[in-house]
Amino acid sequence: MTRGVRLLAYADRLGGDLRRLAELLDGPLADLAGVHVLPFYTPYDGDDAGFDPVDHAQVDPRLGDWGDLAAVGADREVTADVIVNHVSHESPEFLDWRARGAESRHDGMFLTYDTVFPRGAGEAELTAFYRPRPGLPFTPYAVAGERRLVWTTFMPTQVDLDVAHPAALAYLDRVVGALAAAGVDVVRLDAVGYAVKTPGSDSFMNAETLAFVVAITERLRAAGVRVLVEVHSHYELQRRIAPLVDLVYDFAIPGLLLHALGDGDIAPLLRWFELRPTNAVTVLDTHDGIGIIDAGPAGDAAGLITEDDMRAIFDRAAIATGGHSEVASVVPQWASMPHQINATFPSVVDDDEAYVLCRAVQFLAPGEPQVYYVGLLDGRDDVAQFLATGQGREVNRHVYSDAEFREALARPVPQAILALARLRRDHPAFDGDFAIARTSPTAFRMSWVAGEHRLTLDADLAPDARVAILDDGSRVYRGLADLAAIPAG
Repeated sequence: MTRGVRLLAYADRLGGDLRRLAELLDGPLADLAGVHVLPFYTPYDGDDAGFDPVDHAQVDPRLGDWGDLAAVGADREVTADVIVNHVSHESPEFLDWRARGAESRHDGMFLTYDTVFPRGAGEAELTAFYRPRPGLPFTPYAVAGERRLVWTTFMPTQVDLDVAHPAALAYLDRVVGALAAAGVDVVRLDAVGYAVKTPGSDSFMNAETLAFVVAITERLRAAGVRVLVEVHSHYELQRRIAPLVDLVYDFAIPGLLLHALGDGDIAPLLRWFELRPTNAVTVLDTHDGIGIIDAGPAGDAAGLITEDDMRAIFDRAAIATGGHSEVASVVPQWASMPHQINATFPSVVDDDEAYVLCRAVQFLAPGEPQVYYVGLLDGRDDVAQFLATGQGREVNRHVYSDAEFREALARPVPQAILALARLRRDHPAFDGDFAIARTSPTAFRMSWVAGEHRLTLDADLAPDARVAILDDGSRVYRGLADLAAIPAG
């Protein structure tokens, strides 16, 4: 494990390809200790921006090859996605099964209605399934001349795997083998929460899913990689998963920070610091948006914040983005509000001092901090891209030209974020013990101490204050201007 802040980025949207991304990481982004390269498989620009691979074990030649990925990871930790739940409907395995049916060696690899419901299902059983999209999770496909209902949890072009079938497991082994051979250190199990369908339940991260997580983690560790599980759900679920794998996400912290910025209420955030797993990748934003559901209630389980608190976060985001976030954010079937905000984090916060304060809190939290490329560059909502594609998440997936990148990186906010990243990578206090304590109704102190080395952050989230005061043991940095001026090296 490498200490420091990781980048989350698409190679085509930051740099243009894997070789250029490596040059950026070796050059102006050298303060970052690792990178999660979002799907670079064939094709990287499908219906779901690479999360619908036709060939999951092949680098899209427009981005480079396995040697280029190995070069990205030569001097830093690399994370890559293993899309556990599904593949593209144009994958060779699925096309072969559609053409040959039971005669295909891939027969059984893909999940059908009959696989889950061999005796049929009633309305209650069908509507019980949790799905992050509107509608039912089936798409009709012709298979060897017969009409079949294939399970499609996300999009009609993303066909689900039967992860209990040997053909699907052999496929996943092939994918992980290719990644490990290219030097990938961490694999993220994308959409694993939906991978196991259990009749009579919502089939989202239930006991059967957790058993699969344990089994697949053992399988992947044997291939020499660490395992990161991606699940958006009630915070207690992250606590249950954390002991089973190497890493989980802290998806609760962005919603709790946005809640605190709304009215200065820091109690839920401090409560989370008492509970949160320490083997967490801390994020404020990702390619999917800003998670809010993770801090809220679920069924009878109370949240760190209430549904009214969540609704207030969405309402403030809509005001800050001129209504764009309300249009772009998707309300899943059976839900009363979106699970996440489709907007950039800087657009939602709409205050440079407050935004850098949030990054400082994130980077000083125990775990492994990760910064999304749009957030790093202080990017604002790409409304034109959203309108052109009709996809809400595209508002937070801007394509940066070299000129845009250089211009954005030179601004104070990105420079302050990189300075915080250098501290997280280099300061010896991070080898010691962490503590957090309330210092006023709206403020708290975070500290790391290792012997004589000490690093503290005083954070005030009051609407009229919103300032970060950082003491690295040699001098005090107050707010954005001081942090942006910290010299490199």
